[in-house]
Amino acid sequence: MAKSDDKRKRAKPTKRLTSKQLAKALTAASPDRPSPLLSLAPAAAVLDRLWSVVVSRRGADPAVSHSARLLSRGTAKVAQKFGEEAVECLIEAVAGNRDAVVAESADVLYHLIVLWVSADVSPDEVWAELKRREGVSGITEKASRAAQLPIAFGLETTKIP
Repeated sequence: MAKSDDKRKRAKPTKRLTSKQLAKALTAASPDRPSPLLSLAPAAAVLDRLWSVVVSRRGADPAVSHSARLLSRGTAKVAQKFGEEAVECLIEAVAGNRDAVVAESADVLYHLIVLWVSADVSPDEVWAELKRREGVSGITEKASRAAQLPIAFGLETTKIP
């Protein structure tokens, strides 16, 4: 979804944290302050509400609802649109356009939610999977999937297809 730069003007934060500073802030807690990770719950609630809105548009008129129009095209088209939005986000990230990455990320999340609705996946299922993976080394988790995926597809290889 290409948009002109003037539509992407956003209020700039007063202080931009580096990823190391953000990681430190997210893992730091003090006796007088709860863990900053608790502050992420409202963000998940926004996504849950968006999912509910998209679900409610499932049977709506495609002429008046963008979500209904996307859903009426089927999962393959929804997935294609999600992929297009993801690529746009990647392009902006590589170009170093921070504000555009924020805007495109919102598009990616919206289209991911439309894909979930189309594929009959609820946010709770995704949150449960993330919770299951929490605290597991990314290398270990990926290695466990690498061993299982080829078997599930009947392939005789140790590489992910």
